[in-house]
Formats: sequence, C-alpha cells, structure tokens
Amino acid sequence: MGYIHASREAREPLSIRDPQPVDSIQNIWQSIGLAATIGIFALMFGVFLYVGRAILMPVLAAAIVAMTFAPLVRRGARHGVSPWITALLIVLVALGAVGIAATAMAGPVSEWISRAPEIGATIRERLSVLDRPLASLRELEGTLFGGNSVTVNSSSSNIVLPVVAFLTPAAAELLLFFAAMLFFLIGQGTLRANLVAMFPNRDAKLRFLKIANDIEHNLAGYLTVVTIINLAVGVIVAAGAWLLGLPSPMTFGVLAAVLNYVPYVGPAVTVAALFGVGLVTFPSLSQALIAPLAFVILTTTEGHFITPTIIGRRLTLNPLLILLALAFWTWMWGPVGALLAAPFSIIGLVVFNHLFPADDGKLPD
Repeated sequence: MGYIHASREAREPLSIRDPQPVDSIQNIWQSIGLAATIGIFALMFGVFLYVGRAILMPVLAAAIVAMTFAPLVRRGARHGVSPWITALLIVLVALGAVGIAATAMAGPVSEWISRAPEIGATIRERLSVLDRPLASLRELEGTLFGGNSVTVNSSSSNIVLPVVAFLTPAAAELLLFFAAMLFFLIGQGTLRANLVAMFPNRDAKLRFLKIANDIEHNLAGYLTVVTIINLAVGVIVAAGAWLLGLPSPMTFGVLAAVLNYVPYVGPAVTVAALFGVGLVTFPSLSQALIAPLAFVILTTTEGHFITPTIIGRRLTLNPLLILLALAFWTWMWGPVGALLAAPFSIIGLVVFNHLFPADDGKLPD
C-alpha cells in the first residue's frame, strides 16, 4: 500500500486550463455523426479512385495539363488564333517531348536489361566489402529476435522486368490522356461556362471563377518554373555524367529531369541509378560514389535554395503535406500518382484557402 501511495504522489497533476461544460450533448452527437458521414464518404471516394484509376488517372492528368496551358489557349484566341490550332500545337509538342525522351532512353535501358545478370554479378562483387557488416547485423538480429534470417536470392531479370512493366504506361491510357488533353484545351471555355451556370447565385458563381482562375494561375506558375528548373538539372546531370565517364550521359539527363518532378522519390531513384551504373563502370567504390553524392548536393541546393527563391514562398508547399500527398497518390495510382501529387496539393490548397480564408485572430497559446 505504501508503494502505491508513493507512486500516486509521484505523478504530476494534469494541467487543464479553464474547463467549460458542454452546452448540449446533442451537439456532440451531431458532430460525431457528421464526422462519421464524412469518413464514410472519404472511404467510398478512395475506393472509387482506386477502382476507376484506369480512366480517372489519364483524364485527371490531362485536365491538370490542360488547366496549366489554358491561359495560353485564351491568349491565342484573343489574338485571333483558333483554340483548335493552339491545342493541336500543344499536344504535338507534348507528343514530341515524350517521343524524344523515349528514344533517348530506349537503347540504353534495353542494353542494361539485357545485361542484367552481368550487372547484378558485378554489383555484388563491388559491394562485397559490405558482406562482413551485413553478416554481423544478421547475427545481431538473430540474437535479439530469434529465428533465422531469410536470404532472398533472385536473378536480376526477375527484379528488372516487373519494375519495367510497372513503370511503363499502357498505350490505351496514353491515347486517352492525349485525346482528353486535346478536347480539354479546345473546350475549356465552354466547360467553364457550363460549370458556372450550375451554381445558383451570383456569389457562388464569382467564387467558382476566382477558384478556377487561381488554380490555373498557380498551376501554370508552378509547373512552368519547375519544368525550367528540371531541364536545367537534366542538362547539368548529363554534362556531369559525361565528364565523369558514365555511359549514356543523355539517358541520365533525361532520367533526372523527368524524375525530379516527383519530390523525394524521384531524386532517390536517380541516385540509385547513378550509384548502380557507377559500380559497374568504375573500378572502386569511392569512384562510384562521386556521381550520386554530386547529384545529392545538386538536388539539395535546388530544392532548398534555388526553387524557393525563384517561385517565391507563396508557391512553396509544406514538406509534410507533399510527403503525405506523395505517399497517398503513389499508393493509389503508382508512378503517375506520384507525378500528380504536387499539382493535386496545389489545387487542394487553393480550394481550401478560398473556402476557409485565414483568420487574422490568434489562437491562445
């Protein structure tokens, strides 16, 4: 009994500031019911996104790209250029960019896949210096948790081929993406007018137009600047790979430029690719580390200093928000979802700030 009494006295009392009784228990149950309804809707909406991803993914991606280029189409229309012509030019440029990237990467990637067993054996040989630490780690794991560690021994082709199949988009989805983007660009004016007509009063119509304009403005500003920065990163990576003597430097440039659209994950994949090819190309582990370390320095400088300085703090997204959006959309839609995570975050923030504008009042500390 004395021990229990002493332990109770050792506990610190709770700090509760100005507690107030609840006005009505009915209000609490109403709030719980509302939260449950919203939760059920969110779950059903998530199921809808997952089940319909084959159609929703290319259509929504096309809508985002079309919103980015919509100001360009309207500007051309004001100067007497038909939206059909502007939209066709944009789609042809996009097709050309995809074709150039695919052409630049097809040859080297095919060669690496064909040499997968040889490359895997070389990488295992170069990383043999890590066998002793890994063996010690496995021994420690077996001592602490018991059981035998499982060694996975699979050929490189069994790993590479599913990854390539996962990253390669279906031809039907690509066709749907470009077709939807073309018609979104052509009919964006009519679509906007029809959506405005659905709202019941003038205030709601004005709010919708403000939200739509801000989404287009922020998407165009963000994606345009990020595209320019990513092209610069790709050029620097290609030049650096050529100077260091890595094979197919153009492929690394294209890979770095494309993957840099995906926060965190994209640069990590590029680092892994640079390190893997460096292990095969160079005779020592220290030489193989030069390219990935240089790329880490480059992307860190770009992400923390260059991009925020150029696009301004207004368009700088919260890192936690980006991380959560990236995890959700990658889990939902794979690599394409990872590419769309930042644009979806921008759209969500614009809508949220219009519906719930920031209050100047301060909450109590």
